[in-house]
Amino acid sequence: MDQAVIKYYRKLLKAGFEHAGSVDNAAILLDAVGEKMRICDHVGEDSLRLYISVEDGRIARTRYLCTCDPTTNVAVEILCGLVEGKTLEGVESLTPDSFASVLQSDSDELTKKAKGLIELLRIGINRYRTEGSSQRGQDISEDNQRHE
Repeated sequence: MDQAVIKYYRKLLKAGFEHAGSVDNAAILLDAVGEKMRICDHVGEDSLRLYISVEDGRIARTRYLCTCDPTTNVAVEILCGLVEGKTLEGVESLTPDSFASVLQSDSDELTKKAKGLIELLRIGINRYRTEGSSQRGQDISEDNQRHE
């Protein structure tokens, strides 16, 4: 395992995992297993759920529940820090280099995790846009019917 990943993980163990937890009524809820994505390395034992709150087109809060290997824990913590406060459009420009920049390391293992997390995030954003648009349309249609 990369020394920068080990150092960051030890820091998380001491200071706490800032973004660990869940968000009630998350606008975007992603389950890596449900999406058939292997981001963690231990088959059958690991799980990763990502909770994202969206307000006014911005990611207001991200939390995760993860029972994965240390590199995945580091990567998902970095992801949360990178996306909070950003617009959905801004998040789409996220690359594995963004993770490497935070960690000051070009670890192949971290790059692999970052790619998987970015793909998972894009799935969630696309689903949010699609379902959110149709839901808004349905709400407007129902509201119009009540006023007729």
